[in-house]
Amino acid sequence: MNCPVCKHPLVILELNNVEIDHCTQCDGIWLDGDELELLLEDSEEKQKLLASFTVDKSTSEKPLKCPICGKKMEKILCGEDKSVLIDKCKKHHGLWFDRGELESLLELGSFDKHNKVLTLVKEMFGHKLNINKTGE
Repeated sequence: MNCPVCKHPLVILELNNVEIDHCTQCDGIWLDGDELELLLEDSEEKQKLLASFTVDKSTSEKPLKCPICGKKMEKILCGEDKSVLIDKCKKHHGLWFDRGELESLLELGSFDKHNKVLTLVKEMFGHKLNINKTGE
């Protein structure tokens, strides 16, 4: 499967017993179907987050094509404050997170007792995120 942003092949990584697809070029992450739900433990926070997903029809951001079906994905605002914008396949094939978006989404809530998934994401991708944020 190729990255919907830069078209490079995605590599499969395991995060909390869930296979995720990662682009080593642009640091984007693809989660199939219900993999986000699998990453997050059952909690009230998880249900609030998923219920917060709203289609953003006013964004000027170019729609990406789903790496599975090739159809244009929807732009989805996440969180109570709608602070994270991700891409979602209309046919429910999965979610695309640009660099840092999965981390930002996980920071919106406390999904497990020790923030295990957020810690794993930061360990796997945080060093790249910090470098890119500071411009170094």
